[in-house]
Amino acid sequence: MSRTGERYTAARRQVLAKSSTDTGQTPLPPVAEAAPEQATAGASIPAPLRGGHQSSDEAVAARTGHTWPEWYALLDEWGAADRPHGEIAAWLNSEHGVTSWWSQEVTVGYEVAIGRRRPGERAGGFSVTASKTIAVSVERLFAAFVDEDLRARWLPGVSLRLRVSTPPRSARFDWEDGSSRVAIGFTAKGETRSAVAVGHERLPDAEAADAMKALWRVRLAELQHLLED
Repeated sequence: MSRTGERYTAARRQVLAKSSTDTGQTPLPPVAEAAPEQATAGASIPAPLRGGHQSSDEAVAARTGHTWPEWYALLDEWGAADRPHGEIAAWLNSEHGVTSWWSQEVTVGYEVAIGRRRPGERAGGFSVTASKTIAVSVERLFAAFVDEDLRARWLPGVSLRLRVSTPPRSARFDWEDGSSRVAIGFTAKGETRSAVAVGHERLPDAEAADAMKALWRVRLAELQHLLED
């Protein structure tokens, strides 16, 4: 990988294909390689998708002490490809001091990279994320989600039931019949500027995840239009 600049999944697939050929198994289909100008030594490996969005190398390194390529190499060396999800997460936590949340994140990222999961797939279903920075106070942005009348102006026809909230930092909702859940985080970026991050969890399949991703993108744009006007 470091010698040719191949992406992790492409490099691993080449190894598995060779192994399959040596043992008489059906080899995996070939993968398209990056263009020569892109496949440079030491090229950054894209982070695994997290419900349609990426955790950067910088973010994962800051929180865990290693970039994605470094974690892939460490996990491969340890034999994570043959171990269950819970054992991988526990090893990250106990042997490398990674917090519980980031242990899950790195484990899921690795499982996506080796093809065990599809992007966005979690133990309880699929999840998607969406975010938006809006020129209002964080208190005003928080109210736009927890105030039912205000929420109906930018998210019409949707039933959300508030489960728990910590004003003005976070809120969790049941979506419609409660089969999926929405977690919202709010961050102040000054007195008149704030960001919202939406995580929609427990979606049944990839198609539902794609549809919900599109819906949140449109609805957050409408929220921005409403609040800033």
